[in-house]
Amino acid sequence: MSDRGQRLGQLREALPGAEIDGLVVSAPSNIFYLSGFRGSSGALLVTKDRCMLFSDFRYRLQAKEQAPDFDFVEVPRRLLAAVGEAAVAAGVGRLGYDPSHLSCELRDQLGEGGGGVALSPTPGLVEEMRARKSEEEIELIRAAAALADQALAHMAKLLRPGTTEREIALEGEFQMRREGAEAASFDVIVASGPRSALPHAETTDRALEPGDAVVIDIGARFSGYCSDMTRTFVLEPASEEMRGVYEVVYQAQRAAAAGVQAGALCGDVDGIARGIIEDAGHGDDFGHGLGHGVGIDVHEAPRLGKGEETPLAAGNVVTVEPGIYIEGKGGARLEDLLAVFQHGSDVLTGTPMPSELPVV
Repeated sequence: MSDRGQRLGQLREALPGAEIDGLVVSAPSNIFYLSGFRGSSGALLVTKDRCMLFSDFRYRLQAKEQAPDFDFVEVPRRLLAAVGEAAVAAGVGRLGYDPSHLSCELRDQLGEGGGGVALSPTPGLVEEMRARKSEEEIELIRAAAALADQALAHMAKLLRPGTTEREIALEGEFQMRREGAEAASFDVIVASGPRSALPHAETTDRALEPGDAVVIDIGARFSGYCSDMTRTFVLEPASEEMRGVYEVVYQAQRAAAAGVQAGALCGDVDGIARGIIEDAGHGDDFGHGLGHGVGIDVHEAPRLGKGEETPLAAGNVVTVEPGIYIEGKGGARLEDLLAVFQHGSDVLTGTPMPSELPVV
């Protein structure tokens, strides 16, 4: 049985436990995960004995090609009303939907079409399945990571005074696309000098200067799956303060990555890195979570953060990305992508992580 066939079987088995007879799937990432369909407009209805894909004329042929296991229903307008009507025809008594992916307007439309069907908010049902990747999914993420590795090696050659953040970021994205990526999995981040202290900086036209720290955060999308990686460099001359910051971040990243094991609590793994950074006197300079799941979306379950009690499980793919950010001076972040197995984990990122600050 194919991966998607197994997913549908697993979802159907979960319906009674969620106290529903069918599920509406409206988030594009979840639609792709279950059916393979990648159109911009669509919805799924999954019941114990039916799998239906609703979209409009534009995607009639694409749906049949990408989602052959689903019955295609062409809907000219009011898509969710048609899903509701189909639920009635299928004898669904209680219909689940994810309120985080369905607006109030579309929920009302679903209810209008499905008169007599009880609508039941059922958040996170598909996302919980997506958190545990198959071997095939892990290999697609590994391939996406390899594309980002190639791009970063190209970008590193451009790190010199006068080159702008935007020029470096564009070269990285072009390189990934040239080598086969569908797209960048997010806007490539190149943050230099004082701007490297912004954890989610927007790339600008700032020109690099001597002594700048440069944080590069990059990921590729390949066959529908994402990667995510961060490395930090500095242009000569490197200050002793920045060398020290990098060393602390490196130690925190490596220690936390070693703690990525099936059964480990996400909050405990975060605590490994956070403790090292706090002991170095930089606790207030590390304000975000340690990492997140990566797959069809670049941010998905599980979340590695303070107080998170979810245990890691075999099949999870997560980032480990501690950082230190000092306002007005700069920062450092190091990020690898790891797949969790029953015994141990595997780093999917191929770019080496030097133990000492790379000075270019």
